[in-house]
Amino acid sequence: MGKLKKKFRNIKKLPDWFYVLPALFIKFIRAVFYRLEIQDPNDHSNKAQSCISVTWHNRLIFFPAAFPAAARKRTKAVVSASRDGQYITDLIAQFGIGSVRGSSSRKGANAQRAALKALKDGYNVAFTPDGPRGPKYHMAKGPVHLASITGCPVIPLTINASRYWQIRSWDNFQIPKPFSKLTLILGDKIEIPPNLSEKELEKWRKIVEDKLMEITAD
Repeated sequence: MGKLKKKFRNIKKLPDWFYVLPALFIKFIRAVFYRLEIQDPNDHSNKAQSCISVTWHNRLIFFPAAFPAAARKRTKAVVSASRDGQYITDLIAQFGIGSVRGSSSRKGANAQRAALKALKDGYNVAFTPDGPRGPKYHMAKGPVHLASITGCPVIPLTINASRYWQIRSWDNFQIPKPFSKLTLILGDKIEIPPNLSEKELEKWRKIVEDKLMEITAD
């Protein structure tokens, strides 16, 4: 058993067909076992302007399945450059979501260059700003810095479950209980000024973090 597990962990990329059934399963259980409410008072999901979205790492389980297909196709997610990140990249591709590889801890410069290109090409770029290692609910500066140099607004996003299980992980990852209500909230856009100093960057990082926490039920 140990040898089989080690062999599996050494596989850096699984075949694309491996993710078809898991993606279908996620779509199925989301549609059948959960009620979804979308709160988007500013109609962000239908606007053509490129934006940078931020959502917490522990809310990701149904994120790809919660958005309309058109919005997913216009989105690229920043995903860790690790092996586990490759698995996530291949899974969300089944939902029509592209990826930008890298994080604050691995290949961050590569991720920023790819994110800049994605925004220039008209995509939205999605961050989990407390991932991949935490601390929980503490936002890194990357999304704010990217918004400052591109002029693209930051949109706080969250999915709140009315009832959920919580895993004993660094982020207390949430698994919504069957027949609970999922509320997808798209907050007000935040315009970040250009040419920020380090002090100003920290100020706006905290502003965005606070706005994301305002719509996060925990």
